[in-house]
Amino acid sequence: MNNEYASLRSAAYVLEERKLRENLELIQRVQSEAGVFIILALKGFAMWSVFPMVKRYLSGATASSLHEARLIFEEMGCKAHTYAVAYMPDEFDEIMGYSSHITFNSIAQYKRYAAAVESYPEKISPGIRVNPEYSEVEVALYNPCAPGSRLGEVSDAFYAGLPEGVEGLHFHTLCESSSYDLEKVLAAFEERFGRFLPQLKWVNFGGGHLMTRKGYDTEHLIALLRAFRARHPHLEVILEPGSAIAWETGVLVAHVLDIVENKGIQTAILDVSFTAHMPDTLEMPYRPRIRGAADRTPGKPTYRMGGVSCLSGDYMLEYSFENPLQPGDQIILEDMIHYTMVKTTTFNGVRHPDICILRETGEIETVKRFSYEDYRNRLS
Repeated sequence: MNNEYASLRSAAYVLEERKLRENLELIQRVQSEAGVFIILALKGFAMWSVFPMVKRYLSGATASSLHEARLIFEEMGCKAHTYAVAYMPDEFDEIMGYSSHITFNSIAQYKRYAAAVESYPEKISPGIRVNPEYSEVEVALYNPCAPGSRLGEVSDAFYAGLPEGVEGLHFHTLCESSSYDLEKVLAAFEERFGRFLPQLKWVNFGGGHLMTRKGYDTEHLIALLRAFRARHPHLEVILEPGSAIAWETGVLVAHVLDIVENKGIQTAILDVSFTAHMPDTLEMPYRPRIRGAADRTPGKPTYRMGGVSCLSGDYMLEYSFENPLQPGDQIILEDMIHYTMVKTTTFNGVRHPDICILRETGEIETVKRFSYEDYRNRLS
């Protein structure tokens, strides 16, 4: 069991190269058949050691900050589609140097920086994020259209029309959603902002298009995108999925350090932390799958999975196994590559898992091993 990871003695994120390639091939097919541009969102997957592979299939990448834009420029070799909730004045000149497109969260922000964008020696295409006031996302933490949202301008804000110089609109309302959810959002977007589309060069449909999930209707997505382009043939259409690129492409390999029992509850203490290394499991929240384990099953050895940090809530409720766990046993947490590594922390100074790639040859390559200096240099 888990023989492909048997050589790993330390906690590690392991990206499977073959699975990443398969996702990229599917996304490239959607991009080609629909006639759109699909770009990588670094907020979901920023493992730059595989950017050369990503670049062969996708049309670029999108950044949410100066550092992401610079990483795209330096490691992918292209300029970023950049969007931030607000731009820091002392960073904006550098951001322009790394960006082909810059989207502003508000009309006021656009007006503040429009002259700088217009006068920049290289062409930058400016846009504004809009809020279609429709979303199927049920978890408030991830719903950009929640009442009073700070993300994007509603249609009423454009009472004076589209600001001069704006070339694109950007909406982002989905989260691991279906093409049918996009269809509803797109209808709301065109109803509220369709009057501006003849004046634009591009529209960015944001992220949340989980086209690599099993059961996702990619043919419906392609038809939906083609239909939009037929209605607006002058527009470039951009999608920037976060999860879809690295969906189910790898795992977090952990190990049992100890078994703690309290009032009949057994907890397997792992060499990883949910709060530090898998924060979405507590924030979203969602329950990660563990290879070879099931939900609590009467009659089987059953354990909570406990993180190694001091946070009392750093655990997941019970999983059942075929055999009792022992210190040293390997635990494989599934689908831990997207929106996981990008959110990790060094809380408690807990050792960060290695970052590895399972090559298509079967070889495991460690591309990053963290040290005390990585922890020390985050602070001062």
